[in-house]
Amino acid sequence: MNLLRHWFASCAALTVAASATAAEPLTGESPADHLPLHITQVAWFGERADWSPDGKKILFLSKTFGDALELDLATKRVRNLTAHYPHHGYTRALYLMNGDILLAGPETFDPKHLGQAREQCWLYVLDHTLTKPAAPLGTKCSEGPAVSRHRLHIAWTHVAAEYPDEMSAGSSRMQEADIVFENGTPKLANQKLIVVSTNLPFRCTLETQNFRPPLENELTFSAYGYQGTDVCGIDLTTKAVTNYSNSPGQYDEPEGIFPDGQFTLVECDQQNHKGSSYVDLWKLKLDGSGAYERLTHFSDYPGYKASNPVVSDDGKFIAFQMATSREAAGVGHGIFVYDIEKAKAGEQSR
Repeated sequence: MNLLRHWFASCAALTVAASATAAEPLTGESPADHLPLHITQVAWFGERADWSPDGKKILFLSKTFGDALELDLATKRVRNLTAHYPHHGYTRALYLMNGDILLAGPETFDPKHLGQAREQCWLYVLDHTLTKPAAPLGTKCSEGPAVSRHRLHIAWTHVAAEYPDEMSAGSSRMQEADIVFENGTPKLANQKLIVVSTNLPFRCTLETQNFRPPLENELTFSAYGYQGTDVCGIDLTTKAVTNYSNSPGQYDEPEGIFPDGQFTLVECDQQNHKGSSYVDLWKLKLDGSGAYERLTHFSDYPGYKASNPVVSDDGKFIAFQMATSREAAGVGHGIFVYDIEKAKAGEQSR
């Protein structure tokens, strides 16, 4: 019996030691080298992942101002979707519900002025047959557009720098529109103004994020600069705005949304309060309670963070990227898949 007690005590000590080691990574270690069982690395380069509607493929960029690539998760094969025509590189690539790809990228590119190139991006539609170049939609987009998963409908942001004659300095606005086709050429139709930042009850810069499922009558957006940055939603009919994170002094940027519309993923620094360069992935309940659940621990490794998450349409998986603290937002170093059901099973077993 004494030997059995000693064996249990030794196991407990080893467990505590192992936990302490995992919680205190050494300088220079990468989170990719110490992944939990529910996280798998599926690409060793790339950024800004998006799920195909059937969940079998992941769309991502080779780099900022790079090509749009598609990873088949079954075969592990990657194909370049934009190599068949010349372009200046892309900053966003998102699936449309008809299989086409919505792209954002500059018409010109000067590597000495990267910030300007990111702000001056234009929207394009790439035909899923890959038989022709991406077709321009004729509008600029600041940062990322929001794409409906159920209809050919998008929302995007303009900033004052893009339209100085129409907008006051420092302001931004969000718009929405349908994508229609005339003789096979895509164009925007039924454009509507959603909101101008100067009409909000607080000062911020806007970025569209996700149409909230299942009804898509609300749009989540980033309120940059307000209380750090907050997760907000706007009713597309009444224009009522809800602040879902409402966390002064904390960085909270919504990214992917769950298919039931009850939760959104957030790039958040609640674990360290060091700002946007030190975020991890958190899950926020969209009921106004501010209830958070931490999902990743990449920022526990000095110099690293997890960012740009998106949820598969069946709600079972999250694709995201590993990034470093020293580089610009959106720059990624590999694509990872988080198995939600496996993570829950692991929590229950512990």
